[in-house]
Amino acid sequence: MPIFYSLAIRFYYVLLYLASFFNQKAKFWIQGRKNWESRFKPTANKKRAWLHFASLGEFEQGKPLLQAIRKQHPEKEIIITFFSPSGYEVRKNSNLGDYILYLPLDTPANAQRFLDIFTPELVIFNKYEYWFNFYKACADRGVPVYVSSAIFRPNQIFFKWYGAFNRRILGFVQHFFVQNKESAQLLASIGFNNATVCGDTRFDSVLDLAKSRKDFPLVEAFKAGSKLIVAGSTWPADEALIHNYAELLPKDWKIIFAPHEIGEEKITGLQKLLGEKALRYSATSMDQEMPLANYRYLVIDNIGMLSSLYSYGELAYIGGGFGVGIHNTLEAAAWGLPVVFGPNYQKFQEAKDLIAFGGGFSVKTQNELNQVFNVLVNDKEDRAKAGAIAKEYVAAHTGASAQIMAKIF
Repeated sequence: MPIFYSLAIRFYYVLLYLASFFNQKAKFWIQGRKNWESRFKPTANKKRAWLHFASLGEFEQGKPLLQAIRKQHPEKEIIITFFSPSGYEVRKNSNLGDYILYLPLDTPANAQRFLDIFTPELVIFNKYEYWFNFYKACADRGVPVYVSSAIFRPNQIFFKWYGAFNRRILGFVQHFFVQNKESAQLLASIGFNNATVCGDTRFDSVLDLAKSRKDFPLVEAFKAGSKLIVAGSTWPADEALIHNYAELLPKDWKIIFAPHEIGEEKITGLQKLLGEKALRYSATSMDQEMPLANYRYLVIDNIGMLSSLYSYGELAYIGGGFGVGIHNTLEAAAWGLPVVFGPNYQKFQEAKDLIAFGGGFSVKTQNELNQVFNVLVNDKEDRAKAGAIAKEYVAAHTGASAQIMAKIF
């Protein structure tokens, strides 16, 4: 089976290589991995911790662990790897890592070279990504592999009759730090009892973000005493629904859009949808001729503002639920905002919890969105109650990072 796995990995590389000629992300993915081993010459005899993140969201989720290692073990160097360009390209200059790079293609040779160069004494993979050759190479050398904020579902291949190879990968893990009891029970059902239920480190991360809000005078001038819907990490399907609802929105309400993708084509497409009542953040100044307060929509065209933008809002819509899955609901919840999102949220425990407790709301159609928004926009008490539930939920689920640090170190 490892032979077929290695063939599949190489075939995947070929597909991305071909895609790189016309897809920017694929181009970054390929170019970022070229000659990776020649770019790093770590000092010998240094103790190092290696943390891997699939993408930007997982990095933000695991950030409290990086910060804790930096603070509690300053003698250790930190290696950070990313699978996706959306993580590496945004955080490649983070001061939380001494070495930051793309995870090399998962081949036996790359795994051995990586460990030869960096010689980590421990490895933490965040949430998911189970790479056979890297895991096996670590296990063969006695380097413990931990998985933080792990979450498992019955429909995953690990729990199928044909998942023997994937279960073998799990066997290389020293310890799983899982988000919920269901995940621990699933692991136990296939013979893995090395799991601790400690929750999700994202709660620690978003609480830290909420304590370090950034001020944006331009946003304050745009809001100008109005109430705000903050639509974060949106995609075109989300934006169309919200724009259609805008006709029903009272005049003292405005909308901020922070799209998930901020390429020029995406931003100009959103501006075209919203019309002349829309401002583009980077093209706006405090002293422009028309007052900022006269506009209805503000389009954010950069990365890094969203977690603080929620502090200006009364209500949040989280994008992605009409695609592969919703984005981060906790950043908005930490500020005490009710969160609304599309139907594809089943992979996210916090979304299910927020719905169950009354701090989150899922919608499938335009009519459902209109109904939910009408209640939350027009009923101040219902909105405040839902927001308080969301905020309390976040506060009650912090502490995973401390548990993980105590267990590992």
